[in-house]
Amino acid sequence: MRQLSIIGILLLVTGTASAFPSDGDAQIRARAGGSEIVITTTRRLAGAIGSLTWNGREFINATDHGRELQSACSFDDTPTANSETFNPTEAGSRRDGAGNKPTSRLLELTASGNHLRTKTQMAFWLAPGERSNGQIARNTNTLSNYLLTKDVTIGFRRWPQALDYRVTFTMPAHTHHVFAQFEALTGYMPPEFSHFWEFNPRTGKLQPLSDGPGEIENPVVLATPDGKFAMGIFAPPQSQPHTSGPTYGRWSFPEARVVKWNCVFRVRNPKGIKAGDYSYRMLVPIGTLAGVETMLCDWRNAKR
Repeated sequence: MRQLSIIGILLLVTGTASAFPSDGDAQIRARAGGSEIVITTTRRLAGAIGSLTWNGREFINATDHGRELQSACSFDDTPTANSETFNPTEAGSRRDGAGNKPTSRLLELTASGNHLRTKTQMAFWLAPGERSNGQIARNTNTLSNYLLTKDVTIGFRRWPQALDYRVTFTMPAHTHHVFAQFEALTGYMPPEFSHFWEFNPRTGKLQPLSDGPGEIENPVVLATPDGKFAMGIFAPPQSQPHTSGPTYGRWSFPEARVVKWNCVFRVRNPKGIKAGDYSYRMLVPIGTLAGVETMLCDWRNAKR
């Protein structure tokens, strides 16, 4: 019989959370306009977010373990050692495919009302010996020692249709890196979100954007052609040593029937990056295209 942690016992007694710490199945929700935002995590994805719905629409594509609404990181990338060759990933590994068992290990989960918190020991995207674009994996294990802790709250200040999304990557002791790329958050979305937009902070307006691929300095929004459904990404100012970003990326993968945005921070130090915690905060606006534009306009002068 599995032993319960103190947190697990508290969950049983208080009923304030929807899952055991070692279980990945949970749900949070909150009223947002005329509907609810409902966020669902599953054990299949080690607690990563596999579904976000609002007003009858699914915003997330969770076909395999590399999609979802999730976080990942990579280290010491070079032209001959790309990011996927040393790539701790929240929801699991490439080998997990569309299966129900993740290589990542969920360590903690609490979900209550409109708030979700998880801690995950991330899997390497590639297994030892696997290749990405001809380049071989640099990791020697399938399960990394890099941790991802996330706190997600539905609602931010006066905006119920926003996610306050905070992540902390923990780089283990006794590691040496000179470069870290933190994909603080990425959202893989259904192909119906085919119109790409860039938020111009000078005008406070959205303007059309190509589907890339590529990164820009301004927030990115993906929307349905009719503008009835949209999701974007924004990071408030958060100056940290040796850190650049945020930058915002976008991609379209027609063959795979999925589109994607992300928010990236990069840390460089030729003397070596310190082990420990690297924390980032994002805001995710959800709703109509006009509503998302209004939220971004309100946040453009936001402080951390």
